[in-house]
Amino acid sequence: MLELRGVSKTYGPAVALHATDLRIEPGRCTALIGPSGCGKSTLLRLMTGLLRPDAGQVLFDGQPMTPANVNALRRQMGYVIQEGGLFAHLTARGNVALMARYLRQSPARIEARVRELAELTRLERKLLDRYPVELSGGQRQRVSLMRALMLDPAVLLLDEPLGALDPMVRHDLQTDLKRIFRELDKTVVLVTHDMGEAGFLGDDIVLLKAGRIVQRGTLSDLVHAPADDFVVRFINAQRSPLEAV
Repeated sequence: MLELRGVSKTYGPAVALHATDLRIEPGRCTALIGPSGCGKSTLLRLMTGLLRPDAGQVLFDGQPMTPANVNALRRQMGYVIQEGGLFAHLTARGNVALMARYLRQSPARIEARVRELAELTRLERKLLDRYPVELSGGQRQRVSLMRALMLDPAVLLLDEPLGALDPMVRHDLQTDLKRIFRELDKTVVLVTHDMGEAGFLGDDIVLLKAGRIVQRGTLSDLVHAPADDFVVRFINAQRSPLEAV
């Protein structure tokens, strides 16, 4: 569904991503994980076309992404950022329906889709007429997910979508996301810094360090067959404090 061939990205003298090959399998959730500054968010933004690579090629469903087609291809992607990125001057309903209205879909079609997505994400309908400031962090993320799914995209990309939430809200949303991924059978790319979250939501985990892929596999692969000492240290650093009790 998504493929990177020799893709690299620099910011002046700093290398954010070394030449990277990566194929995202359709119908699966691929989790990108690693320490801060490892290149995982850069990788995701290259996939969305928000960044252009310095070298290499990004392909969407076999089609090279170019300046001429990037906007059309982006409409086939749903994108969720940390803390939602909602427009403060629009209600929840207005945020969700924004692109559909831009594309001049009928009001009846838009309203039916908004209600369908509210049910899918378990957002109470009475919240649809509230502004982002009137919603909790978890509610804002549900609205952001609805907005990303509004046009029924082929691919869903999530950049640390739960990072700013408290543990209980985060747990509930993780459970709902897993259910939604299963129900929709979408291709999903998830950026997270939490190995537990990557293992819970991801069918496939890609661990990065300093702009390079260190290891790819299941959580079991990384735990039981680590590629090097960095993988061991990264996993050990994420052990729950409850393990020591």
